[in-house]
Amino acid sequence: MHKPLITALLLLPFAAAAQTTYTPELLMKLGRLGEMQVSPDQKTVAYTVTRYSLADNKGQSDIWLVPTAGGAARQLTNTPTTSENTLNWRPDGRLTFMSAESGSDQLYVMNSDGSGKQLLSSFPADEGVANLKYAPKGNFILYTQDVKTGKSVQDWYPDLPKADAKIIDDLNYRHWSSWDDYKVSHVFFQPVGADGKPVGNGGKDIMAGEKFDAPLQPFGGNEQLAFSPDGYSLAYTSRKLTGKAEAESTNSDIYLYDIRTGQTRNLSEGLGGYDTEPVFSPDGSQVAWLSMATPGFESDRNGIVVYDFKTQKRQDVTAGSEQAASNIRWSPDGKTIYFASALAGTQQLFSVPAKGGKLKQLTKGAFNYNGFELAGKDAVIVNKTTQATPADLVRVDLKTGRETVLTNINQTELAGVKTGRLESRMVTTTDGKQMQVYVTFPPDFDPAKKYPTLLYCQGGPQSPISQSFSFRWNFQLMAAQGYIVVAPNRRGLPGFGTEWNNSISGDWGGQPIRDYLSAIDAVSQEPYVDKDRRGCVGASYGGYSVYQLAGKHEGRFKTFIAHAGLYNLVSWYPTTEEMFFAKHDIGGAPWETPLHKSYTEFNPQQFAQNWDTPILVIHGAKDFRVPEDQGMEAFGTAQLRGIPSRFLYFPNEGHWIQKPQNAVLWNRVFFEWLGRTLKPEGQAKQ
Repeated sequence: MHKPLITALLLLPFAAAAQTTYTPELLMKLGRLGEMQVSPDQKTVAYTVTRYSLADNKGQSDIWLVPTAGGAARQLTNTPTTSENTLNWRPDGRLTFMSAESGSDQLYVMNSDGSGKQLLSSFPADEGVANLKYAPKGNFILYTQDVKTGKSVQDWYPDLPKADAKIIDDLNYRHWSSWDDYKVSHVFFQPVGADGKPVGNGGKDIMAGEKFDAPLQPFGGNEQLAFSPDGYSLAYTSRKLTGKAEAESTNSDIYLYDIRTGQTRNLSEGLGGYDTEPVFSPDGSQVAWLSMATPGFESDRNGIVVYDFKTQKRQDVTAGSEQAASNIRWSPDGKTIYFASALAGTQQLFSVPAKGGKLKQLTKGAFNYNGFELAGKDAVIVNKTTQATPADLVRVDLKTGRETVLTNINQTELAGVKTGRLESRMVTTTDGKQMQVYVTFPPDFDPAKKYPTLLYCQGGPQSPISQSFSFRWNFQLMAAQGYIVVAPNRRGLPGFGTEWNNSISGDWGGQPIRDYLSAIDAVSQEPYVDKDRRGCVGASYGGYSVYQLAGKHEGRFKTFIAHAGLYNLVSWYPTTEEMFFAKHDIGGAPWETPLHKSYTEFNPQQFAQNWDTPILVIHGAKDFRVPEDQGMEAFGTAQLRGIPSRFLYFPNEGHWIQKPQNAVLWNRVFFEWLGRTLKPEGQAKQ
């Protein structure tokens, strides 16, 4: 049989001493790299590692240190009952962090060898201090706190102290997995004394009287806050809208607050999309940020806008580029901006002149270079992952691309663990385009045998399938159970140009679904794919895809698994929270005329009369992006139609499954269902 173009991307890194494979329990044992901060002298990098206890059903983070040139890593903290986070290096070379060791979140400092730990703050226990940052000269700190701007039920009716309800008069009352009612997050700053301690009885709220969040909730962090080099200006990200207006808009802006005058101005006024993550140039004369041009489009290309304080002019220095930027950093001389960007199923480092010009790709390989920090003129410390290996720190020479491994966080846990071969192949779509598809094979794969095969449908709907490492949708874990995994970078996924990324909007059930079928049909031509044992799995938009394919698969699949999927777009539209997303990607509301084809051609519920295949439905009660009724409707449909089905329901989880024991349960039910419906019995079929 003619074989498609195949590029081997990943061999077996532990094959020499292979004894076992990935399991759900092993994933839970792995240490997870968190923050990293390079010291002022750029000789060391501090980072956090979180480890989870399945028995205790929680995680705990400690601080580690490793030389940026390479060498032995050292653990600086070991506090079994609390976690350290929010790392900052002070100009004097001491490391600060937040910890609840005293009973509430407080600021601590220690020497770079872990000695001399000292409590610096006395924040009130109920203020919820987060996102703390030091000014580069150490003269100020900024942080965020929740501020009450509305009324609770008890404020309205103080004689009903045990009433358990919410009174809602406007939209945006809940967001992803949290309620958004009478509190907002504000930015505060506070002077720091010669002893390193915050001065005064509390910080100053630079957003006093405002009903807006900074950073953006619920996922924004201190990357959306920045001090100028002299410490007397700070930039922050906020979407200064409330209620229905906020729910329908992506128009966040970059605000500059002058500590000396107390004045605030909007640097991105007139830019209608997301503007986030400000970063000052080394001399403070400019500030750069990520900017999306299209209002209401949450997955638009992130360009890099530079604002010059002298000329008061803005420039998109990446204008005309197909690359979407993230994690922008200035070179020490201020002439270059570095950033990370998705590219053809990977994530690489790029640079662009600060005055605008041609982009330059700095790295290349079958990996993801995720967050990074500068460590000298031509070096960066990078969070690196592959689909088979969790995050570690590496040093990358920006001139040569040479990589130096700095950490091996899971050396013990992964010793002797076999991983399957990963291939990237190109598949021709129904409209004649070339689509990149990842195929993961079981460890000890034998091409003379036949294997059950899974089509994986990615969510987002614009989130790339790259070389990221997943602790739930882990292709190596699936392959270790005896499955071939087919993961197409179908229409709508970043890293393949703007047209490819944007074309899914308004076409959810069209070409992207045909792309999925092209991928599974192409790989199914291989003699080692058992066409009688194929399944289809996915979450979020991937769950929508599963429901859509359940009514249109024409006998291809023997089982389906949908997590947090959209089943009925008519009922989903008014119950989701980010209305700008629904409006842009679906094409309008279900009560508008003419009715968009999303409701007439692309609504999975309309094709449920064709369902004839076993299906597992998974949903969390705190999933406000895709409310739980979507899963209940799908499961109820399957049950009432007599289709073998199961509903895995998590009353205290949201769009993602985060608690350790729930995560393991998720995997056990997932693989039990596949075992029941595809009957792999842990072995390949002869």
